[in-house]
Amino acid sequence: MVRIAIGICSIIALAFAAAVPDPVKPDPESPRPMAARDTVFMEDLTWMEIRDAMRAGKDTVIVATGGVEQNGPYLVTGKHNIILKATTEAIARKLGNTLVAPIVPFVPEGDIDPPSLHMKYPGTISVTEETYELLLTDICASLRTHGFKRIMLIGDSGGNQAGMKKVAERLNQKWSGGKTTLHFVPEYYDFAQVTKWLEGEGIHQENEGLHDDFAMTAMMMAVDPESVRISQRIQAGKFRINGVNLAPAEKTIEWGKKIIAFRADVTVKAYKKGLGQ
Repeated sequence: MVRIAIGICSIIALAFAAAVPDPVKPDPESPRPMAARDTVFMEDLTWMEIRDAMRAGKDTVIVATGGVEQNGPYLVTGKHNIILKATTEAIARKLGNTLVAPIVPFVPEGDIDPPSLHMKYPGTISVTEETYELLLTDICASLRTHGFKRIMLIGDSGGNQAGMKKVAERLNQKWSGGKTTLHFVPEYYDFAQVTKWLEGEGIHQENEGLHDDFAMTAMMMAVDPESVRISQRIQAGKFRINGVNLAPAEKTIEWGKKIIAFRADVTVKAYKKGLGQ
């Protein structure tokens, strides 16, 4: 009887152990135990939420590159990454079937040693063009493995564009006839169009020779007012950019929202045109 009892206990123990899921390899079909959060950002979703969103039709993903660089005396070094938090969400929600991959914060900013371009200034972080393209390649390959049909590539800085275009062309050729296509959208970074639109709206700027302008400042204020040092600039009498008064802050923030929406509209229109829609 003792042996039988021990045997039964052993079976029960083994059954219990077998029922405990492997935390590293859970069942891919495990049901989601709660309601999903309403966000387009993949890094703010659980893997189950992403899986279910894709099954519900979200078959497109945005891969956006920003940068960490000097942006004049008033704007934080993460300017491009901050702006992309707003523009990528606006684009994704306009498309409707789209998620946003984690923003790529590190891009070519100049030679590292000896330093050139933005690398001459503290806080800038640069990567080589080769590293940048390899990183984008692996990110896109990961997204392809997960089943996304379309990958949109956009860059918020001038130095990001060539590498994104090369990666899109290279992978589209490599994956020709497959389930996933890449779509580089250079129109996202058409700041000449943004400036022209602003001038039509009555915003005229005078170049002060800073790595900064009204559009950038306004968009950043719409996301994080502290990123443009509002209180410090007001105290120093510097709450202007390129001859445009930024006060009242609430008005500039509204401008920032309008500019974000304008850039999203331009990007979505160009993207759909590329798809033949």
